[in-house]
Amino acid sequence: MKIIERLKAPTPKFFKTLRNIGLGLAATGGALLASPIALPIVIVTIGQYLIVAGTVASAVAQTAEEAEEE
Repeated sequence: MKIIERLKAPTPKFFKTLRNIGLGLAATGGALLASPIALPIVIVTIGQYLIVAGTVASAVAQTAEEAEEE
């Protein structure tokens, strides 16, 4: 199956939830990096990891599809 078809296929409920959690993690990381005050390096590093983890989780969850019943 082509990747475009997988992205357009219906996503199971669990993976929809996982996708939304990943988007929330990425948004939280982005907010940490874009904060107007100077944050310690540890907090900035955590923000970067949140962005990467959230983006990967969302991308993987979006490509999951429901199994076809035979």
